[in-house]
Amino acid sequence: MAVNLVNPSGLPKIDVYRQVSIATGSKLVFIAGQVAWDAEGITVGEDDLAAQVEQCYLNIGTALAEAGGSFDDVAKLTFYVVDWTPDKMPPLLEGISRAAAKLGTTPVPPATLLGVAALDVPDHLVEIEATAVLD
Repeated sequence: MAVNLVNPSGLPKIDVYRQVSIATGSKLVFIAGQVAWDAEGITVGEDDLAAQVEQCYLNIGTALAEAGGSFDDVAKLTFYVVDWTPDKMPPLLEGISRAAAKLGTTPVPPATLLGVAALDVPDHLVEIEATAVLD
């Protein structure tokens, strides 16, 4: 495996992601921010953050598969959430959990969450981009 995820001693242990990603592979995969579009470009989960997060993860999974990888190869995720407030964390985690169950993985790479005023389409509540490293 090209990516080793760790929580170093001396840093807080975060259950939903690891603080550090150590990558040794030779193929870098940069996935554009994924929104809650299905394959036909229709927004999934209007006004439902959990459903949109789930679709974003599934889209990332599709992109990773095309590159010959999976969520096990993800070195870093970045979340852009419209009008972020801490009360949005439970639906965000629910969406991740539902997607993980469908993908058969436990995605816990380092992650950054940014609150933003808006995204490209008013119906989109979240956009997630990924960087992966494959052998």
